[in-house]
Amino acid sequence: MVLVPKILKDLWVLTDNGIVLFSKVFDQKVNPQLFGALMSALNKFAEALSDGGISSFEKSDLRFVIIKRRSFLFIGSSLTKMKEKKVIDELMRISDVFFRIYAKNLVNWDSDVSIFSGFGDFIDKSLEK
Repeated sequence: MVLVPKILKDLWVLTDNGIVLFSKVFDQKVNPQLFGALMSALNKFAEALSDGGISSFEKSDLRFVIIKRRSFLFIGSSLTKMKEKKVIDELMRISDVFFRIYAKNLVNWDSDVSIFSGFGDFIDKSLEK
C-alpha cells in the first residue's frame, strides 16, 4: 500500500473581514483569530496595492496559499516542495464543499462560528493528522 502525502498541513476558512470560521492547524503556535485578522489585513493591504490581493507567501519550508471566493478567504499551508497548483486545486475543492454544506447557513448568518465546527469531518482526507 502506497501512502499518498496530504496536500495541506493547515487550513483556515475566514470571512473577508478576518473572522475565523474554521481552522485545523497541525502545530498551533498562533491564536487562530489573531492569524485570521492578520491574513485579512494583509489581503486588504495587497488589494489596495494591486488587483486581486495576495495569493501566496512563504515562511521557511512552508508556503501559505490564499484563495478568495465570494467574501471568504481559504488559506492552506503546505510544504514548499508541493506544487502551488495542487494546493490551489485542493483549496478550490475544499471551498466547493464548504459552500455546498453551509449555503443555507450563510444566507442569514448571525456570526455564530460554532456552526462550522464540524467542517473538518468533510475534509479530513485533505489534511495531515
